Amino acid sequence: MKKIHFLFFITCYLSLTINAQEKNTSEHVILISVDGFRPNFYLEEQWPTPNLKTMVKEGVHAQGVRGVFPSVTYPSHTTIITGAYPATHGIYYNSPFEPEGQTGRWYWESNLIKTPTLWDAVRAAGKKSASFIWPVSVGAPIDYNIPEVWTLDRSYGRIVPMRNHENPKGLLKEMEEAVLGKMNEKTFHGDYLNREDRTGEMAAYVLETYKPHLMTLHFIATDHFQHEQGRNGAKVYTAIAAVDRAIGKIIEAATRAKILENTTFMITGDHGFVDIHSALSPNVWLVEEELMEDKKNRGNWKAAFHTSGASAFLMLKNPKDQKTLDKVRKKLASLPESYKKLFRIVERDELDKIGTDPNAILALAPIPGIAMSFSTNGEILKPRSGGTHGYFPDFQQIETGFIAWGAGVEKGKTIEKMGLEDIAPLVSSLLNLNFEAKNGVLYPGILSRKD
Repeated sequence: MKKIHFLFFITCYLSLTINAQEKNTSEHVILISVDGFRPNFYLEEQWPTPNLKTMVKEGVHAQGVRGVFPSVTYPSHTTIITGAYPATHGIYYNSPFEPEGQTGRWYWESNLIKTPTLWDAVRAAGKKSASFIWPVSVGAPIDYNIPEVWTLDRSYGRIVPMRNHENPKGLLKEMEEAVLGKMNEKTFHGDYLNREDRTGEMAAYVLETYKPHLMTLHFIATDHFQHEQGRNGAKVYTAIAAVDRAIGKIIEAATRAKILENTTFMITGDHGFVDIHSALSPNVWLVEEELMEDKKNRGNWKAAFHTSGASAFLMLKNPKDQKTLDKVRKKLASLPESYKKLFRIVERDELDKIGTDPNAILALAPIPGIAMSFSTNGEILKPRSGGTHGYFPDFQQIETGFIAWGAGVEKGKTIEKMGLEDIAPLVSSLLNLNFEAKNGVLYPGILSRKD
């Protein structure tokens, strides 16, 4: 008799669990990254973001999202799509460190990612995905894909490389004929807000036409104009307004397709922004110590600082070269206090905790207002204007934001703090994917559960 009661209890428990899971799932997740996205954009009245502010009222939002180190675009986006830190997923910077000198190439190809992505999990589940201008997505297992990519030969522009790596072939032409008009350097250019319009139109068209289960897309204007003008530049207001308008187009597409009630929107970013006034050039110190040469290929080098955004990462030609490392440390220790107060040394144990490039021996993390320069000559400290990111993610200005709205999401809830790595588990849960986030955690309180 006890066995029958136990089986009955287990059956009821499993039934309730399955029903609860079914009620917090979504058929479509639209994961939108706004480059340089700040919580201010949806928490403060002066920013022109009516769609985002409606989502905040009707969904879940975070007061701040801690990023990765360095807090730059490519490692951050890969953390969003994998739930893993850079040390695990393998995309350490925007541009890989190249021992014979930087060529200008970035981490474009998805086969450089060392851990499973949400795109992999969607395909394994027999579902469809789409992506537009997402970093590190060339060759990814995405059904409808226009990746972010360019070539070192600038004569090709940006449109030809995107067209060469699109999937399926002809997708961009199909969208040009349906909604975009002819794509070229004038109609899709980072210096103009027409790029945000067209990215939104791409996403809206594919969502309405093909109804993918997961869509990832990347808007860049807010980053571009914060670099140019700082956090509160006039163009930053128009840029975030353009992003908000583009998001509205995607919402309208979901409405026309009659899938809005089964669709979840997640709006996040890769990093915040910091206004800067000066740039420090630590490679000049290495040239002074004859540990590298003032040459593009670094010459006969033993040590070099790889700069990424605001921060700099020490690389040794021979990672076991203790003599060179001692010389670098001695140089840093001998600096006048006027320079030493501008940054802190991040040692390997702290880099391990935050999941940074395992090849870096140490890092220099500057105070807000100071950026690191790759220069190997000239003044150590130079004037710099505008804004930047790449800082160690331990202060408010460098945090990004997060909003979840729609199917399967609670209403009117605030999350004080979360990490970029915590977004992938949410997507996985909503779409019922078989996916393990190596470093992220699922916050079940974000998801709606009805008895």
